[in-house]
Amino acid sequence: MARQSFLGSGLMRNVLFFLFACSTLCAHPVAQAAEKPHVLFIMTDDMGWMDLHCQGNSVLRTPNIDALAKAGVRFTNAYAASTVCSPTRAAIMTGHAPARLHITQHGADGKHFWPDDRLVQPPSTQHELPHETTTVAERFKSAGYATGFFGKWHLGRDEKFWPEHHGFDVNKGGCGFGVPPTYFDPYRIPSLSPREEGEYLTDRLADEAIDFLRREHDNPMFVCLWTYNPHYPFEAPEELTQHFIGKEGPGLKNPIYGGQIEATDRAIGRVLKELYSLGIEEETLVIFTSDNGGWSGAADNRPLREGKGYLYEGGIRVPLIIRWPGVTQSDVVDETPVISMDLTATVLDAAAIPAAADELDGVSLRPLFAGNQLEREAIFFHYPHFAFHKSNRPGSAIRSGRYKLILRHDDDSVELFDVMEDLSETKNVAESHPEIADRLKKRLTNWLKQTDAGIPTKLDR
Repeated sequence: MARQSFLGSGLMRNVLFFLFACSTLCAHPVAQAAEKPHVLFIMTDDMGWMDLHCQGNSVLRTPNIDALAKAGVRFTNAYAASTVCSPTRAAIMTGHAPARLHITQHGADGKHFWPDDRLVQPPSTQHELPHETTTVAERFKSAGYATGFFGKWHLGRDEKFWPEHHGFDVNKGGCGFGVPPTYFDPYRIPSLSPREEGEYLTDRLADEAIDFLRREHDNPMFVCLWTYNPHYPFEAPEELTQHFIGKEGPGLKNPIYGGQIEATDRAIGRVLKELYSLGIEEETLVIFTSDNGGWSGAADNRPLREGKGYLYEGGIRVPLIIRWPGVTQSDVVDETPVISMDLTATVLDAAAIPAAADELDGVSLRPLFAGNQLEREAIFFHYPHFAFHKSNRPGSAIRSGRYKLILRHDDDSVELFDVMEDLSETKNVAESHPEIADRLKKRLTNWLKQTDAGIPTKLDR
């Protein structure tokens, strides 16, 4: 397969066309939102908070995602439900917090995650999305939507747990894999047949999503484009990687990673352009986010502390952009703390699909788009495991207002940070603000009990 440069004339014209379309058609919301909007939910894998140009990364090139941010709302205090992938994916699919689902680890937990000198034993965890849960795709399908899934699933190795058995009419790429064997065809992904040797996986997933849009756009659609990129293995089209050689430094650790980010942006741009070509751009709610923070071995998460697998900001703070025609305004930056389950509530709200309050752990973000505040005081996190790097400490966390508290399950200690003032979490203020630390710890402990969260057990050492 011939590989066209991102700066090749044809693709550059597409990028400029998309930017022009957004500037001319998306500058102001239409008078009224679509009654049954299409929903395009884009989620990347391991993309860090600083992995976009519009987030302040001056090295990486993401013009299509940047244009989406200009046309909608960019959240700067958005959080993934978990610091690793599978729990966040389950949370979005169900609207439930990972702690409540007891899906709290990325895959099946086991000895390969546990350090020999650990002080606690992680609790048991599910790693398959049970059929007893009701997924957002099932809700959309019951409401008459065509449903399509394209990309990474990672919620059960057995085929009976794959997307087509959880409410999706079409599944291309979704299986039990947490990583693709390779990003180049033949991919060896059981739910994605080979097509053209050497083609790039993210381009292929965009093609499949575009085909679905073309077939189904006369019906309301719920489409998940959940890319495997920029997760390991680190592979990118050579013409994209070449641009980043010699530019390593702040914002970029490896040229291949830069190529993966740009390849992801390129594919997303093609899908967004198709919405315009089909005349459904103004009828489509678009969400863009990541499943957890960037892995510190690949992403430069600064100024955030640490990365994937940690409860520090680098592990859970993620990019989030929402464009909802007729509801959101253009070029808005919102600092409200929000979390993955809110996205489930938001898309259901957009489609007027009912869900009882006790069925969701998130809230619709629609009030924010009208200039109001959310009626919520805190968001919660629970990662009682060791990550693949074994360097983290099992814990739980709460973000309330400007403060974030992390509770460590190995010694019951806490860390309190003023993340509005101290984004890099350099100063633990638990001792100087004991009343705040005690209050937040109590709230977090009560939430853990309410959700019946699995808690690590202490080992005798």
